[in-house]
Amino acid sequence: QVQLVESGGGLVQAGGSLRLSCAASGRTVRRYGMGWFRQAPGKEREFVATISWTGGSTTYADSVKGRFTISRDNAKNTVYLQMNSLKPEDTAVYLCAAGFMVTMASNSYDYWGQGTQVTVSS
Repeated sequence: QVQLVESGGGLVQAGGSLRLSCAASGRTVRRYGMGWFRQAPGKEREFVATISWTGGSTTYADSVKGRFTISRDNAKNTVYLQMNSLKPEDTAVYLCAAGFMVTMASNSYDYWGQGTQVTVSS
């Protein structure tokens, strides 16, 4: 079993930055692909970014490309999402996920965190 705990969310003005962290425990996620998703009220869960277990391959949603950066530190069992140039439409609960398949599909991930709220004011 893997437990994932996100942190780093908060309230920020448009144009600002936040860095989210996802700490894994219970079992190493060193061999898992990791992903970040987000869900705004009344909307479906949306893919944000994913990273391979080596960290050598990353994929981003078009809506965040060039503004967000996903990274991982396998020694710390932690994945990060650096979010710059934030926009009000980035407001959502951000969730991290772990799975053997590195895809943009949420149903391919085996473990999920509870999420951290990100609110971007205009």
